[in-house]
Amino acid sequence: MALRACGFIVFRRLASCAPPQDPIEYLLLQTSYGEHHWTPPKGHVDPGEDDLTTAHRETKEEAGLGAEDLQIIEGFLKELRYEVRGRPKEVLYWLAELRDPGAKVTLSSEHQNYRWARLEDACSLAQHKDMQDTLRAAHRYLEAQQDKQ
Repeated sequence: MALRACGFIVFRRLASCAPPQDPIEYLLLQTSYGEHHWTPPKGHVDPGEDDLTTAHRETKEEAGLGAEDLQIIEGFLKELRYEVRGRPKEVLYWLAELRDPGAKVTLSSEHQNYRWARLEDACSLAQHKDMQDTLRAAHRYLEAQQDKQ
């Protein structure tokens, strides 16, 4: 049975950006263990917990951002599948906008640093192709939503 984790690709829009500067930045957390990789907030599903509840709980625990801080963007859900130490793992990511772009991020002991980064910088930090593809898919989705308005 695969390990299951859930989280949010958290982004914020900076009102002070003038075109052609992209106003969207993504939140990445740097782990305080292992290879110190960068990832959006996520974590394992607890017994009896539904996936979306896990995403909210883990984002609150890891970044200090609660449900009241986030607006889930309907229609975007990405599932990643990979192996960790020889075991299959599934990770579900929803897309969530930070309601207050200036909200404070508070890290847990699981992470040593965080960064708000525009798409290409976020992809450079993320390093893993599946995470880079997920960030790009989220960005394309947001751009498509913006074009509809």
